[in-house]
Amino acid sequence: MAEQTTLPEGVGESADAPHGNAVGPGERPAAAGAGPDGAKPDAAVVRDALGVGIAVGLSGFAFGVTSAGSGLSLLQTCALSLAVFTGASQFALVGALAAGGNPYTAAAGAFFLGVRNSFYGLRLSQLLALPRALRPFAAQWVIDETTAVTLPQPTRRAARIGFAVTGLTLYVLWNLTTLLGALGAEALGDTDTWGLDAASPAVFLALLAPMLKSNTERVTAALAVLLALGLLPVVPAGVPVLLSALAAPAVLFLSGRMKGTGGETATEKKHAEKHSQTSTQTNTEEDR
Repeated sequence: MAEQTTLPEGVGESADAPHGNAVGPGERPAAAGAGPDGAKPDAAVVRDALGVGIAVGLSGFAFGVTSAGSGLSLLQTCALSLAVFTGASQFALVGALAAGGNPYTAAAGAFFLGVRNSFYGLRLSQLLALPRALRPFAAQWVIDETTAVTLPQPTRRAARIGFAVTGLTLYVLWNLTTLLGALGAEALGDTDTWGLDAASPAVFLALLAPMLKSNTERVTAALAVLLALGLLPVVPAGVPVLLSALAAPAVLFLSGRMKGTGGETATEKKHAEKHSQTSTQTNTEEDR
């Protein structure tokens, strides 16, 4: 079967179609444990996507309550979820505003926190290979959760299904529960006592933790957390998020220095061994 050209066709095709799961250009080979033809059943992909979409989508209620409790109107709260649609950035924005931070600083912090989605998009664009007409619409759904569901899929078909189901489920539920949360904020009273502002960051950390596989990634994450927490009492709201990004270049610089030093030592050892082998061969030939 020819490679799918549109997301709707990919979602609607049967998993049992002959050759429907062949590995196409830019597509990964099937993962271990997949079906005999290298496919992952559509039902399994949909189940996983729905699980993530529903679980995270319900936390939109926490954002609606927190945003309304921070002083934003119902319209402003719903507009943030409809247009921004990235929970961590939304919570960072309303949290900074509630703490009395400058609106421009709060917006900058939320923006830089959301920049990570651009890097997700670079990888997903190659994996999904959507037509140009669909890419602007798909870009709205490029977030932590859709990326977490899409990347592990063994085939392009499964990746497209996972991305579409997760994105649609999460977008609908997030916006619906945002509306309900904003409407019910008054009935809940003081939102600070509920700790609802920690819901989305907790979900984000739960998704991020399994992806920190190397020591460099773990050290970077830990340093970023320490920077954010350490700067929180001494700089305006929203600024700690910006400055915590300095953890990445700092760790990369130190890692590069350490690798450079180790590389020189390894090179010297290699030259010494080569010189020793040459000397041994020369002495053997002389003995003959």
